[in-house]
Amino acid sequence: MNVKTIVDPFCEKPAVPASSRFADRLAERWRLSDFFELTKPRVMVLAVFTAVVGLISAHSELDPTRALVAVLSIAAGAGAAGALNMWYDADIDAVMARTSMRPIPRGSVSRVEALVFGAILGAVAVVVLALATNLTAAVLLACTILFYVVVYTTWLKRLTPQNIVIGGAAGALPPVIGWAAATGQLGLEPLALFLIIFLWTPPHFWALALNRSDDYARAGVPMLPVVAGRRATARQILIYSGLLVLASELPWVLGFASTVYGVIAAISGALFLLLARQLNSTVGADRRAAHRLFVFSISYLFVLFAALLIDQGRNSFPSMRSSLDGRTAGSVHAELLPDTVRSACCTVNFSEVSHAI
Repeated sequence: MNVKTIVDPFCEKPAVPASSRFADRLAERWRLSDFFELTKPRVMVLAVFTAVVGLISAHSELDPTRALVAVLSIAAGAGAAGALNMWYDADIDAVMARTSMRPIPRGSVSRVEALVFGAILGAVAVVVLALATNLTAAVLLACTILFYVVVYTTWLKRLTPQNIVIGGAAGALPPVIGWAAATGQLGLEPLALFLIIFLWTPPHFWALALNRSDDYARAGVPMLPVVAGRRATARQILIYSGLLVLASELPWVLGFASTVYGVIAAISGALFLLLARQLNSTVGADRRAAHRLFVFSISYLFVLFAALLIDQGRNSFPSMRSSLDGRTAGSVHAELLPDTVRSACCTVNFSEVSHAI
C-alpha cells in the first residue's frame, strides 16, 4: 500500500445527490421569478400594449427590428419603475394584505437587490431606446420612470388623496413614448391617447380602493376613500368617468381613427358611465358595484386600445412589410449601430438603410 492509495479516499469529493442539484435549480428558477415579479408584469403588459398602439398609430415606415427593440425597451423601463416602486414601498407593502406577499416583504429579494436591479434595468432601457430609435423617446422614457418613482412613489402617494390623479401621468405616457420612437416628435394624436389613460386611471384605482380602504388606512396611505369617504369617492369616480367617455372619442374627432372606433368607444363608454352611475347611486358605495366597475374598467381600456390597434394597423403593417423589401439581414442589423460604427464598415456593401424611426 503506497501513500496515494491512503490519501485518495480523503481527497475524493463527496457526490452531490441528484435531489440536491434539483433543489438548487429550482431555487434559482424561483429567484428569477421573484425578480420578474418585481417588475409588476401585469402593469408592464398594459404599458407595452398602449405603447404598441402609439407606435402603430404614428403611420411611420416602421422598421420591424427597431420597433421590436423600442417595445422591449419600454417594457424594461416599465419593469424598472415597478421594481423601484417595490423597493421604496417595501414598508407599506408588508402591512397591506394585498401586497404582503410581494418579493421584498416575504424575504425573497432584499431592498438593496431591488434597488440595484431597478436602477440598472431602467438605465439600460433608456440607453438602448436612444440607440435604437431617437433621443426624444429615450428622454420621455427616463422622465416617465423618474416621475413614477420620485414624484408619485416617494412624494405624492403618502402625501395627498390626489396621488393617483397626478401620479397617473406616468402610466399614461407609454403611447406617447411609442409615438415618439416611431417619429422622433410629439403630436395631438399621442396626447389624445395620453388623456384617455390619464382620465381612466382615477376611476379604475378608486374603484379598487373602495374595497381596500382598510388596507390603505392601516398602511397610512391617504387614498381618497380613506380621506374623503366612500360617497365622495363614488361621486369623483362618476365625474372622471364622464370626462373619460368624452376623451375616448378624441381619436375619432381628430380624424386618426375611423367611425367604427368611434362607435365602439361610444358603446363602451356608455357601459362604463352606467356602472359608475350605479356605484354613485348605491347607499355607501356598494362593494359589489365597486368591484364590477373595477373589473369592467380593465376590459374597457383593452377594448378601446385594441380597436385603435386594429384600426391603425391596417395602414401601418403594410408599411412595415415594405420597409424590408430588397434588404438583407445585415442591413437590418446595421441600422441598430451608431453612425460611427457604420462608417467604419465602409468595405461592406450594405443595402440602403431606412431612417423611418
